[in-house]
Amino acid sequence: MKISTKGRYGLTIMIHLAKQHGKGPTSLKQIAKENKLSEHYLEQLASPLRNAGLIKSIRGAYGGYMLAKDPVEIKAGDIIRVLEGPITPVEGIEDEEPAKQALWLRIRDAVKNVLDTTTLKDLAEHNNDQPQDAYMFYI
Repeated sequence: MKISTKGRYGLTIMIHLAKQHGKGPTSLKQIAKENKLSEHYLEQLASPLRNAGLIKSIRGAYGGYMLAKDPVEIKAGDIIRVLEGPITPVEGIEDEEPAKQALWLRIRDAVKNVLDTTTLKDLAEHNNDQPQDAYMFYI
């Protein structure tokens, strides 16, 4: 399973909003600027996140976006599913032989487990100074 820029940038938006949780709305312009991303692209991602009830928009001069729930209630899997669709490593696994089908299901379940046990709070509080484990880059 490969996560596209939709999923990656969607997580960027959500992590930024989690870090600002309780401090009021944040504009997509600010998020785009701080992360060197296209504001227009982030606007396209905000709509499905809002429709899914993960973020809410605040209108006005001091408006922007904020989380619709506490960061501990939002899982990475919620965000990825909204932007990427169902979590599946292989399409049409029902047509695979049983041994391969079992492998694909184990991979799917492992990925789901990581995504569904990692909260937005976990991601927002992650210390960027800590060295990353090599396995994280090869999932």
